[in-house]
Amino acid sequence: MGAIASGGIRVLNDDLVGWYRVPASVIDEVARVEQIELERREAAYREGRTPMNLRDRTALLIDDGLATGSSMKAAVQAVRRHAPARIVVAVPVGAADTCRELADLADAIVCARTPEPFSAVGLWYRDFSQTTDAEVRALLHERTETVGRPA
Repeated sequence: MGAIASGGIRVLNDDLVGWYRVPASVIDEVARVEQIELERREAAYREGRTPMNLRDRTALLIDDGLATGSSMKAAVQAVRRHAPARIVVAVPVGAADTCRELADLADAIVCARTPEPFSAVGLWYRDFSQTTDAEVRALLHERTETVGRPA
């Protein structure tokens, strides 16, 4: 029904919320629980490191795909607050309408495939399992060792 991001960003899928008549109290409670999880993940992944300075840099936001686009819209809004020179969104597959909507928010977008009809991102993967905290931390450590700049 939507997504949240750092800095108090909240993006709602108004069509879905309206269709299912989701009360504001339910949205607020889900957002509260998800905020706790967001803060847990940020602490776990940052391990005390400060956020990267994005001012006047190009931010590349990559996702496994775009269905409703709520998560990416929230990510773009959160990153935009850090004054990057450009925000580029890149996905291997996405709903055509969603890719068009993101083009209005990001400075550039790459949607490699926009199949019609679009059903779900997971249909384009053999393994669409959730990435674990341990995998994310390992990738961040690998990046730090390779590049030499904390992520």
